[in-house]
Amino acid sequence: MPAMRDAKPDTATGTCPVHMDKPGEGRLQHAPADHPPIAKGKIGILLANLGTPDATDYWSIRRYLSEFLSDKRVIDYPWWKWQPILQLIILSRRPFSKGKDYDLIWNKEKDESPLMTITRDQTTAIAERMQAQLGDGVMVDFCMRYGNPSTRSKVREMVAAGCERILFFPLYPHYAGATSATANDEFFRALMQEKWQPAVRTVPAYFDQPAFIEALAGSAERAWAAMAVKPEVLVTSYHGMPRRYLLEGDPYHCQCQKTTRLLRERLGWDKDMIHTTFQSVFGNEVWLQPYTVEHVAELAKSGVKRIAVVAPAFSADCIETLEEIKGEICEAFEHAGGEEFTYIPCLNDDAAHIDALCAVIDENLRGWVS
Repeated sequence: MPAMRDAKPDTATGTCPVHMDKPGEGRLQHAPADHPPIAKGKIGILLANLGTPDATDYWSIRRYLSEFLSDKRVIDYPWWKWQPILQLIILSRRPFSKGKDYDLIWNKEKDESPLMTITRDQTTAIAERMQAQLGDGVMVDFCMRYGNPSTRSKVREMVAAGCERILFFPLYPHYAGATSATANDEFFRALMQEKWQPAVRTVPAYFDQPAFIEALAGSAERAWAAMAVKPEVLVTSYHGMPRRYLLEGDPYHCQCQKTTRLLRERLGWDKDMIHTTFQSVFGNEVWLQPYTVEHVAELAKSGVKRIAVVAPAFSADCIETLEEIKGEICEAFEHAGGEEFTYIPCLNDDAAHIDALCAVIDENLRGWVS
């Protein structure tokens, strides 16, 4: 813990002089000569993504899935009903199949998942931009909601480094209880462990921000320009959720629909050129529809031979895009008679995406920095 948070009271006044001469200098105003050194006052920017297993073996996958699927924001069934099913049935088999899926996309050179690699690259790019603007007074890092690096460990590091304010940024363009909200929950739980909490802000959804829409449109335009024969349809595939969540007030579905509309308007395309679908169905409930895997097959059966798929709800390529879309969903289209399937990668660390994320950060730092 930094000395600033352990500063001893002045014996004459009974108070501890904790006001710094200037932000970031780390000197105490009127402090006695023997006052302990302090960490510099900083602003922390903590990016957060979903998470990843540490490896592809059974136990690594099981630990990750157990943490993920035990989250009440993700699966809200009663504990007594869900946990026996999860621990005794699902987690006895699913880690084997998911481990094989992860192994197909694993970054063997760095021995980590693509999500980890890309999130680190995004963080590095954003840190360079922020430090160019704000100098050493800012600290940029990332954490994962599930797995490592944990939110708790990164909050601790930021506080120890002297971050008196933290901007927490869940890297989800669209708000959902199972993504943005649970990331915020974990952030707040981490703050509960701090004796002296920093001032904090959380970044809201940015699904309709002009720079984000521009980055999405740019990725589609580049893909179209690279193909001699253009796709007939662009499918925007969003991560799914139970339809019940929508009826209970979750805004995710509406925000996804708006992103598709704004993207279509920016591209200047007809309505029938872009379709909104949802992927990654789990369990027996009715989820948001149409399901991507079924919809692409129906397109092929109706005579559509060439499609492209983009995943606007994912800030970085991961198991759901690299394995599910490029694997299962592509196979469904081709098996039904489709001939050319193009996956447009997530925005990842593309310069336009970093511009968009930095624009969101700048907006949310207002009042904290000049």
